[in-house]
Amino acid sequence: MDTEAGRPVIRVLLADDQSLVRAGFRALLDAQPDIVVAGEAADGREAVGAVRELRPDVVLMDIRMPVLDGLAATRRITDDEALSRVKVVMLTTFELDEYVFEAIRSGASGFLVKDTEPEELLRAVRAVVAGDALLSPGVTRRLIAEFAARSKEPAVADVLTRLTEREREVMALVGIGLSNEEIARRLVVSPLTAKTHVSRTMVKLGARDRAQLVVLAYESGLVRPGWLG
Repeated sequence: MDTEAGRPVIRVLLADDQSLVRAGFRALLDAQPDIVVAGEAADGREAVGAVRELRPDVVLMDIRMPVLDGLAATRRITDDEALSRVKVVMLTTFELDEYVFEAIRSGASGFLVKDTEPEELLRAVRAVVAGDALLSPGVTRRLIAEFAARSKEPAVADVLTRLTEREREVMALVGIGLSNEEIARRLVVSPLTAKTHVSRTMVKLGARDRAQLVVLAYESGLVRPGWLG
């Protein structure tokens, strides 16, 4: 992140083929003291090029764009080791977009519906940079459960043997959408301890971020659809 007047500033890239959508997001984000729009892109190919040039902290990426769609663009970004610090948040028009689960599997840090409340968008941008919260918890939980339910029956993966019993417990709680603070309360530990467990689990499993840890929790069979309540 850049700094301005001694404060960290989150740099955001807007990738959407609709100029009015970009203008609306820009007006909202640029009005915040800790966020600045670093650039814009009208299609996926432009987005990848802009990310390589500008190195933003966060990309708000529309899933459906011409030339190169948001899903393919996300893969190019997350597959590039030089861009490992860039977080991609997918934007979708509908809550049950068919590509959402695949987008997170491909490396996106989360997703938002375009008609989300302004406060939720701002909270999401800050959260994904902090790396300690899943985006739009309510929507995220419903969507991941929906797509996990449609996927094949998972088998308990060998990757879980890399984890301690406490780390598997923490991973399961992350999988049902709990924040570090909620995990801490559930396990009666400090938020810092909960965050440390989450971080160690991600390192052991090679998860890029918390969103991918959720996907792994479902794919490994550690969490099953219907556990969300």
